[in-house]
Amino acid sequence: MWLALTLGSLLACVAGVYWWERQLPQRIQAAASRGRLEDCLRYGEQLAALSWLPGGVALEQGHCRRQLALRQWQQQRWSEALRLQRQLVRSRSVRPGDEQRLNQWRQGLEDQAVAQFREGNLEAALRRLASLAEAGEASGGLGEEFRQIWQRNRLQLERAERLSRQARWWEALDAINNIDHPWWRRRSMALQAEVIRGISSLRGAEREHDAHGSLPHTVNGAALDQRVQRHLASGLEDGKAFELACRELGGRVIEAGPDSACQR
Repeated sequence: MWLALTLGSLLACVAGVYWWERQLPQRIQAAASRGRLEDCLRYGEQLAALSWLPGGVALEQGHCRRQLALRQWQQQRWSEALRLQRQLVRSRSVRPGDEQRLNQWRQGLEDQAVAQFREGNLEAALRRLASLAEAGEASGGLGEEFRQIWQRNRLQLERAERLSRQARWWEALDAINNIDHPWWRRRSMALQAEVIRGISSLRGAEREHDAHGSLPHTVNGAALDQRVQRHLASGLEDGKAFELACRELGGRVIEAGPDSACQR
């Protein structure tokens, strides 16, 4: 009797699972036709889990995943869209063009990030790169590169502003010329005009001296610049950062008019 009950329960369970497995393709089709894409995917995952039984995964599951990925992309839920599209590419429901769309979305997000960054929207650019990272897509370290470029240009503009307030016009112009990001270049245009007016107001002797260029450094220029940038980033003022960096390299600051140099 107990054996019969046990076998009966087991057979009933198997029969129930088999019945549900046979119902799932119809439910997937119904959900797909009504646009209930999340339900369609849920039923598809259940069908995939029962795929050891006769039947198989319906093609509608791929259709729903494809449509849901497109919907997520249009709603700017980029990481979820990429995740779904990558699942589709790796599934048995993949169709010609699915992988191409995935690659286009990857490249499109990266291109958008670059465009946003050039327009000065750093946070928007980083959000797009973060979506790539969340979806498991590598962006080649673009985010860190963007931050470094942004920080370097910001520091150069701040340095130019400090130098212009001290009427150190030639050094301020040199800092402005080191700004290489389009958005920061636009921000520096008014200051650049002010600096050029300041240079034009210099007396003849000062202008003649400056026309011959800056005083030469006798310490390693690249090493000096790296140390100056590090001290600026830590919050030191321009003059103190330059003086400290020069001392660290065994030199002393030599000043002549608007020029400064680090010499041993």
